[in-house]
Amino acid sequence: MKGKTQNTNEKLTSAEIGKLWATYTGNTLFTCVLSYYLKHVEDKDIKRVVENALKLSRKIVEDIKAIFIKENFPIPIGFSKEDVNLGAPRLFSDEFYLHYLKYTGKAGMSIYTIAIPLVIRKDIRDFFIFTLNSAVKLLTDVNDLLKEKGFLTKPPFIPVPPKADFVKKQSYLNGFFGNVRSLHALEITHLYDDIENDVTSKALLIGFSQVSKNEDVRKFLLRGKEMIKKHIEACSQHLHNENLPSPPLLDDLVSTSTFSPFSDKLMLWHKIDMFSMKIRSYANGASLNGRRDIGAMYAMFLKDVGLYVEDGANIMIDHGWMEQPPKAVDRKDLAKD
Repeated sequence: MKGKTQNTNEKLTSAEIGKLWATYTGNTLFTCVLSYYLKHVEDKDIKRVVENALKLSRKIVEDIKAIFIKENFPIPIGFSKEDVNLGAPRLFSDEFYLHYLKYTGKAGMSIYTIAIPLVIRKDIRDFFIFTLNSAVKLLTDVNDLLKEKGFLTKPPFIPVPPKADFVKKQSYLNGFFGNVRSLHALEITHLYDDIENDVTSKALLIGFSQVSKNEDVRKFLLRGKEMIKKHIEACSQHLHNENLPSPPLLDDLVSTSTFSPFSDKLMLWHKIDMFSMKIRSYANGASLNGRRDIGAMYAMFLKDVGLYVEDGANIMIDHGWMEQPPKAVDRKDLAKD
C-alpha cells in the first residue's frame, strides 16, 4: 500500500547507528583475519567455507558503507590491509578455522538478533535480517563440515525424564552444601557452550601472544589465556562431576610461528571485543542457572572479564588505537562560556 512505503529519509536512530557502527568495525576486522586464513588453507572444503565467510564480511562492510555515505555519516576507520600481513607464515591449522568461524559467528548472531527488534527503518531492519539469515546459514555449513570432518564434539546426552514434574523442595537451589541435585539440561547447555567458546578463545590467545610485538599487548593476552584456562577448568569440573564430557582443548591447532600476521591493535581489539561478548554468554548461563554454586561461579567470571576488558580498553587508549563510537550531544559542554 502506498501509505506504507518506506521513507528512507528518516534519520537513523541511536540504535541503528550503534549497531551499524559495531557491525561495520567488526567485519572490517574479520575481513583482515579471513583474508589471511585463505592464504594458508589446504582442505578444499574448509577453504570453501572460509571463502563464503569472507565474501559475507566484505558484503556487510560495503552495504553499511553505502548506508553511511547516503546519510552523510563519517565512515568508521575500523581495520584495513595495514592491519594484516598476508605473507606471514601459517599460525593456525585448517581445523581451527572452522572452530573460529563458529566462535565468532555466534557472537555476530547475538549482535544481529538484538538489532532487529530495535531498528525502526525498514531498510536497516532488512539489512540485519539478511545478515542474521546469512550468519545462520554460515554456522549451519560450519557445523555440518565439523561433523563431516570428525571435528565436532556433541553436547552431552542425558536420559529422557519418565514424566513432567515440579520442583518440590528449596534444596533444588543448593550448590555448596546439603543435598545437591544433578545439573539440569539448560545448565549443561550453557556450561558446554561456554567451554566451547573458551577453548577457541584460549587457542586464539596462545597464537596472538606468540606473535605480539608490543609488551603491553603480549602481557594482556597472556593474562587472558590464564584467566580463560581457569574458566574452562571450572566449567569442565561441573560437567565431569556428573560424569559428562566437555569439549577438548584446541591448543595443538596453533603453530609455532612467532611472525605476526596481524597488527597489535587488531589482536588487542579482537580479544576485547570477544571478551565483551563473553559477558553476554556468561550472563545467559547465570540467568538460566538454578544452583547457588554455579551462580557464584558465573558471578566470579563476570567480574574477571569486566576488569579484563577495562584494562584492555586502557591499553587501547594509551596507544591511541581506540576508535570512539558515535555518542550523544554533550549539552553541558555546549552550555560552557
